[in-house]
Amino acid sequence: MALDAALAETYRSHLITDRNLAENSIRAYLADLESLLLFVNQLGVTEFSQLEINHLRSWLANLQIKGAARSSVTRRVVSIRAFTYWGSRNGWLPTDIGKELVAPKPERNLPEILDIESAASTLEFLSFRANEEGSPQSLRDWAMVEVLYGSGIRVSELVGLDIGDVDQNRNTLRVIGKGNKERVVPIGIPALKAINKWLTEARSILQNENSDNALFLGARGKRIDQRVVREIVYEAVQSLGNNKKLGPHALRHSAATHLLEGGADLRTVQEILGHSSLATTQIYTHVTQDRIKKAYEQAHPRA
Repeated sequence: MALDAALAETYRSHLITDRNLAENSIRAYLADLESLLLFVNQLGVTEFSQLEINHLRSWLANLQIKGAARSSVTRRVVSIRAFTYWGSRNGWLPTDIGKELVAPKPERNLPEILDIESAASTLEFLSFRANEEGSPQSLRDWAMVEVLYGSGIRVSELVGLDIGDVDQNRNTLRVIGKGNKERVVPIGIPALKAINKWLTEARSILQNENSDNALFLGARGKRIDQRVVREIVYEAVQSLGNNKKLGPHALRHSAATHLLEGGADLRTVQEILGHSSLATTQIYTHVTQDRIKKAYEQAHPRA
């Protein structure tokens, strides 16, 4: 089997059909494969059977020399392990050489978050603007940010919401997450209030034949785009005088951290966030510990 574009297309079909990966994951896997193929082709390796562990290690080392972060290299190791496993299962490699790859220990970067007061102030600003202006956009923006913070869902999950995914009786949202996995997450009264105001007073103004059942609409009536949501969140957070560009993922991080600080257990937060592994959720325990330490150092006279 040749290491070429046709192979990459076959691999794409495998990721979609057999692995059932989300579109963002598929793009990342294929980008990693394209990078690897370009590198090994330049070394004269054009057939799958010619691929050796040293080629993979040289490719990763080259990425590190060019400045790739350890976390990025780790992700690529996982990606290419999946590729070589697929190749060996199809008989194009005598053994799965990717198993020998060792991922560098990733840097532990604590996510940036808003504190509870800043999150509340951001939402108060959006609520005030929505009630003052009454424009469809301002009512929509308030509802979207309330949902992002109130539920901790991803921005991709937010834009994928349909009207029928909101359960007003149970105060929940039906969310389609990574890998097309469905989960039900709780949503607070303030978020439901903002959603209802958007639905009853504003959505019909933007609605047209392109709207379908999308909960949140863009200026042209179509399902709102993730990039638009990010810009809305950036602007809302910066209204506090915050110069940092904190987007929807910062609201997700904030929601998780505030849940733990409020007494929620780790498993519950894992379910709400839709993490497949508890280890992913555990980063938030580091965040809360870091915040406790800082508060202690600032407040205790013997710190």
